[in-house]
Order: sequence, then structure tokens, then C-alpha cells
Amino acid sequence: MSVYIDKQSSASIPSPRKEEHMGPAESLTYELLTWRSGLDILLISFGLFFLYRTLLRLGTWKILAGILLALMVFILANAMNLKGIEWIYHNVSNVAVLGLIIIFQPELRKILEKAVSVSPGRLKDQGTDLYEMTGEALVKLAQKHCGAILVFPGREPIRDKISGGYDLNATPSIPLIFSIFDTNSPGHDGAVIIKNGKLTQFGVRLPMSQSTRLSNELGTRHHAAMGLAEQTDSLVMVVSEERGKVSLFVNGEMRPMRTANEITEALIQYQRGKGFLERNSVFKIRKRTIFQAVVSLVIAVIFWSSLTVAKREIVERVLPVSIDYTTPPEDLALVGEKPNEVKVYLSGPKSDIDNLANNPPSIKIDLSKMIKGVQTIIITSENLRLPKGVTLLDTSPQQLKLSLAAVVEKNLPIAPQIIGKLPGTLKIKKITVTPNSVLVAVPVSKEEKIPTEILTTPIYLESISTDSKLFCKIIARPSIQPVSKRWPDVEVFIEVK
Repeated sequence: MSVYIDKQSSASIPSPRKEEHMGPAESLTYELLTWRSGLDILLISFGLFFLYRTLLRLGTWKILAGILLALMVFILANAMNLKGIEWIYHNVSNVAVLGLIIIFQPELRKILEKAVSVSPGRLKDQGTDLYEMTGEALVKLAQKHCGAILVFPGREPIRDKISGGYDLNATPSIPLIFSIFDTNSPGHDGAVIIKNGKLTQFGVRLPMSQSTRLSNELGTRHHAAMGLAEQTDSLVMVVSEERGKVSLFVNGEMRPMRTANEITEALIQYQRGKGFLERNSVFKIRKRTIFQAVVSLVIAVIFWSSLTVAKREIVERVLPVSIDYTTPPEDLALVGEKPNEVKVYLSGPKSDIDNLANNPPSIKIDLSKMIKGVQTIIITSENLRLPKGVTLLDTSPQQLKLSLAAVVEKNLPIAPQIIGKLPGTLKIKKITVTPNSVLVAVPVSKEEKIPTEILTTPIYLESISTDSKLFCKIIARPSIQPVSKRWPDVEVFIEVK
């Protein structure tokens, strides 16, 4: 008889760490002050800030706000141990993740593109004359109520966002811009692309905005300009034909422009921000950007702290786990009662215990090294492969008694399992079974008797009215196995009279 003993039970108990003597609040503060935790929080906050800025520009921030609200509800439910809400979240989380990927497919693509894009070096200083001329031209177009769209591409490519238009490689000038947006010009309804100090295209069609930022009272030019500003980092200037006003679109935002100097300054600031012009010696950060960064950091700290608290909450729970048996040696077979489930009493962090409840482990029983006779298996943590920090307190039953018996090879006849009787006055004339016997390995023990025959799957005579050939499978106890490792298919031929 062999006994499996938990080697960890006799191991020396390690000395407690410093944080184990602290209270919950002191322990959380101790972890916050470590450099790994600081780096973890900074990366989370950077990701939140980057995600928020991208979704804000794309006009889908309301959906993100709804997701954050749902996440806060889950955190509160988890902290208050609300079983109903936890069950709902655990059962819909996988489907919800797939749904979010589908909903945010354009946004995720945009975020990934920005994450791996490599910005080119600063281009040669283009000067400010172009932007002064642009401001003057736009104001004059607005005074004449002549609609226009001017696009200044940023770092991100816009080729896959625009369509149509005509190629042009001309030096910008007020008369040229006037002639392009003249109502008699074939491309006056499209946009002009200004890149590297040149008018590169005109009559270009821009993507329409999919957000609800703009009022329906605004025309097609405004919605097209917002569409490009949401999907790229381009700056778009629009002159309203009806209102005679100039508007600037960048990063998914619309700002009114009142004077030529205001337009010029906005264009220069944009070009400096993109590295196309030399920056001023004083680098300024907008208060709104600082506020967004601070909010992202606060949310990251709350999120990280809630996860840490959840991991530190120690709970105890009883879970049913299944038993997996490995194959015994070739000359032995497992006989008698074979338990298939054990209840384990676990203690550990709530998050780990919840994961085990959703994906319960299985107890591994290795029969390959056992010997003939009754074996006592003591269930320990070595059989379970529990996560680090989860402790096995007790099991029910605490041990398993398994019997292994020697096997002998025996040729047993195959008998068809006949059920019922033939219809009417028909009688069975003859039954032929092919093959008529099979070589099996049978355990020899007091618990199991050696059978005298092997049965086939049932054959119901009610459905037989003529001579019939049937194909059946073999039915045998799990402890009886064919020597050839595979049960043969059996052909049963029934002759009636």
C-alpha cells in the first residue's frame, strides 16, 4: 500500500514580510510607494489619457463614459459582495468584450495606427507668409459669402480618407484661391489641400462626420470638415456661404475665427505643434490638457487600488472539483468504486477564488506508478495546482481508497443482447455473430468477477420482419479492455422463419 503525503505540510514556515504586520490602509500605502506600482499606475493613466483624447476627437466619448459607469458599478458590486450583479457581469463579460471590439472597431484601428506610427523629423521651416495670405484670403471670401474649404494635413496620412479631386502643384495666392472657389469653377464645392507650402489638390471630397457634435443647421462643408478633423490630425478651415463666417476644425473641435490675424495665429500654432515651424522658446501646455491628465491619473489610482483591495480580501469557499485519473500500468486495472468528484475547502484572495469558481481545477491522480492492492490517496495541494496565494484547508473526503488488481488475458465469447420478440408468428431460425469472440484483459479481484461473455449493444426484435444483418458495438465494464486497444465492430446476422 502506498500513501501520498503533502510535502508542503512539513516545510518550514517563512518569516512574515514587513507588510503582513500592517493594517489594510498602511499596506495599500506601502504598495503604492513601490516603483513597480508607480510605473503600473503611470502606464494605466497614460493609456486612459491617450484613449480619452482619441475617443474625444472621434466623437465617441459618450460610449466610453457609459463603459466607465458600468465598470464603477461592477467595482462597487464586487466590494459590497452583490452576488446578482457579479453573476451578470461574469456571464456577459466575454460577449461584452466582443461587442465592444465590434462597436469601437474604427476607434481601435485609429488608436493602434497612432501607437505604432513614427513621426518624421521636423520639416524645413516654411515661414509664415503662407498663413498670413491664407488668413487674408479666408476673410475676403467670407465677406463675399463665397464658400470654401482649406485642408492643412498634419502628421497622419489622409490619402485613404479623401476621394476625388484634381492634382495641382501651384504656389498659393489670393487670386488662385478665389478662382478655385468661384461658383463657376468645377471644383468649388470640394476642398483644397495645402501641403509643404503648395496647393496640391482641389475639388477633393472629405468624409462626413459620424458624430452628433454639429447642429443640423450647419451645411455639408462643416460636416465634411468635422469628419476629417475627427479621423485625422489635420486642420480644416471652412468659410460658410450662408453666414459669411470662418470656422476652424481640428482634433474633433470647431472654433470660430473672427479676424485674419486670429486665423494666421491659429495656423502658425498648429504648424509649430506639428513640428513644421520652429517652436517658441516657451512651451505652453493647455489647462484643459493638464486637467485631463490629472483625471486620468486619479482614475488609474482608483482602479489600481480597487484591484489591490480586491486581491487582498481573503475569503473561504467550498468548491466541487472533478477527478482525473491517469492510465494504470499495463498489468493492472482500477476496480471497484471510483469517485469522480471531491469538495475542496479553499482560502485565498477573493479574485482568485472567484476565478476558480468560474473555472474549477481538477484533481490529478497518477495511477501509472501504483502497485497491486488497495491504495490510499491523500488529497493535497500538489494534486490541485492552485494559484499562488490560495490555500487548501480541507477536502471532503480527505482521502481516496482505490483498488488495483492484476489483469489476465481471456478470450470471451460475444453474445448479442436480444430485447423483445419478433412481430406476429415469426421465430428466430439462427443468429450468427462475427467475430464470435474477443481477447480481453480482465482484472482478477474479489470486487469484480470474471464475466463469461461480452454483450453487444441492444437489438430490438420488434423492428425485424425479414432476415437482417445488423452492426453493433460492444458493451463492457470500464475495467475490462480489449488487448488490441480497440473494440471490434460486431456483425449480427438474424435469420427468421
